[in-house]
Amino acid sequence: MKYKAYTSRNFEEIPQISTLSSKTIEEMKAVAAVFPFKTNNYVVEQLINWNNIPADPVYQLTFPQPGMLPKNILDKLTDAVRSGDSEQLAVQARNIQMEMNPQPAGQLELNVPEYYNQPLSGLQHKYRETVLFFPEHGQTCHAYCTYCFRWAQFIGIDELKMAGRETEILIDYLEDHPEVTDLLITGGDPMFMRTKLVRRYIEPILRKKPGGLQTIRIGTKALSYWPYRFTTDSDAPELLDLFREVAAAGFNLSVMAHFTHIVEMETEEAAAAIELIKSTGAVIRCQSPILKQINDDADMWAEMWKKQVHFGLIPYYMFVARDTGPKSYFTLTLDETYRIFSKAMRQVTGLARTVRGPSMSTKAGKVLLVGISEINGEQFYALKFIQARDTELVNKVFYAKYNPDAVWITDLKPAFDSDRRFFTGQKPEVEFLLPCRSGRDSEVEAGKNCC
Repeated sequence: MKYKAYTSRNFEEIPQISTLSSKTIEEMKAVAAVFPFKTNNYVVEQLINWNNIPADPVYQLTFPQPGMLPKNILDKLTDAVRSGDSEQLAVQARNIQMEMNPQPAGQLELNVPEYYNQPLSGLQHKYRETVLFFPEHGQTCHAYCTYCFRWAQFIGIDELKMAGRETEILIDYLEDHPEVTDLLITGGDPMFMRTKLVRRYIEPILRKKPGGLQTIRIGTKALSYWPYRFTTDSDAPELLDLFREVAAAGFNLSVMAHFTHIVEMETEEAAAAIELIKSTGAVIRCQSPILKQINDDADMWAEMWKKQVHFGLIPYYMFVARDTGPKSYFTLTLDETYRIFSKAMRQVTGLARTVRGPSMSTKAGKVLLVGISEINGEQFYALKFIQARDTELVNKVFYAKYNPDAVWITDLKPAFDSDRRFFTGQKPEVEFLLPCRSGRDSEVEAGKNCC
């Protein structure tokens, strides 16, 4: 299949769009002015059931929906669309974007490291053992998820964008931080890049083997949105060869796949791509947030995890959708989320119970909702950090007062005095600090992230 992208500029070329009302199309254009919209012919033709619009989960996953904006804002933007006033539409959209927490969990303020007094804008180092790298050429996707917590990467605001061009700086940083064992190459979607560009970023790492690096992870939605990337694209064989080279160099290669709904795994193209990736020695781990409108169905999750195990994949995470963008459209309460997760878990064997969830990626770290407990006749949430800026907090259980309306950790309050340190400013009392290797120990003592 030849790739064809659809965006807000040309999506009316999609044949099936002609079945939608003019009002729906205007509203979609209005929402797309705020949130980036992109899909492709594989998604449109293979994954969406156009007889089930608008309820179809992949349609909800990839097309702008009117409910993603408050009605008064939607009406204003729709008026601008009707009038053809593109300048006014852009101004209104930009104001709305900046009010929607475009980079949640301190991604820019807390996660971007400094190296010899220079911020490394293409890197994030939130957890001691893991560095994220955002290759400049991979900051787009084959299609955009409507829930994407990185939507700010795609709206053309440079100060909100994370992108790195130089692998040499990444290698120097890894050399200076031997505690880092895992490198996550992410985006956007690095699998949108042609293989020659992927090689440009990865090959120097294989050659130099910097620091204590052991694992290279690649975050991608290509298995869902364009499996041809691994099967019939002109440079697919070269990409698979590069994967083999990663293993031959002594690294573990983990493909972090995002399967949001089981329908994304049910095509012949997806199955073929999975087998080819596995043949290189790579491991595929699967993750997704749980989302109202799309996958708030315990039976579907159970079947999806079973199918992942059947394919030889590893169920990895069920996330709570982050507090950014159109979160209210997708929001489930923590109570609902936990009950869906638990019902799904009861339907699978231990091989699928590798999945961790529900997990919130907060400023302090990944907080797992372990359960809902009753103590002395009162209900509490049992929580723990499965990853944290302060590694001393990892795997420590703490409790929050039960709140049936809570959707995020900011809606929770500590249950006991001993739990307060987990809630102070929604981050640990001890800030995460990278080991300082530039002789500026006084800055570490002062609480500055110096490296």
